[in-house]
Amino acid sequence: MISTPDLSHLRTADYDQVYEPAEDTFILLDALEEDAEGLKAIKPSVCLEIGSGSGCVTSFIGNILGPSVLYLCTDINPYACKCTRWTGIQNKVDINVVNGSLATPFGFRLVRQIDIIVFNPPYVPTSEEEAFGAQISRDIGGAWAGGSDGMQVTNILLNQIEALLSPSGRFYLVALKQNNVPNIIQTMQEAYRLKGEVVLQRRAGREHLFIIRFVRNLS
Repeated sequence: MISTPDLSHLRTADYDQVYEPAEDTFILLDALEEDAEGLKAIKPSVCLEIGSGSGCVTSFIGNILGPSVLYLCTDINPYACKCTRWTGIQNKVDINVVNGSLATPFGFRLVRQIDIIVFNPPYVPTSEEEAFGAQISRDIGGAWAGGSDGMQVTNILLNQIEALLSPSGRFYLVALKQNNVPNIIQTMQEAYRLKGEVVLQRRAGREHLFIIRFVRNLS
């Protein structure tokens, strides 16, 4: 079993500004652990987490893959970027964090070069105004407010994934049942020939969480 990253350096005051790891985080960690051998097998060079928050997920991946991988993270919340750096240091994972939206900071520099992409998005259905305001304010609200179907931010990234993912790359997405998981999988297959599969699902209180793994459909 791979240990959950040490987050003892983060305090209650930090979680007032940054999303605290919860069930959606832990199901993602479980899915990544189940895929550990597969991740090693593709011999990844670059890993990107979108919306890294506390830095828990990338630190976990770092414990699976070791120091040979370039670990990149983005977050719109400047305080989350600091927390991600602190968590990387605490867990001896060299994380490079950029304060920015989704994969925008990398532009065309990493076209089809990212071997692992991970996104635990703001998936909670809210008003579109609330989701837009949360992204503009660049604070903790941006970690959960997802617009009318919870897909307002996710859809932006889904349109970027094909251009970023390496030929053997894997993209992991956290989704809620209300996000219409079958539609996400169908859309990515039809629009980008990315094959999606639910690799883990779990009920957590009122939420039904899914981890979808996408790979290139090379057939």
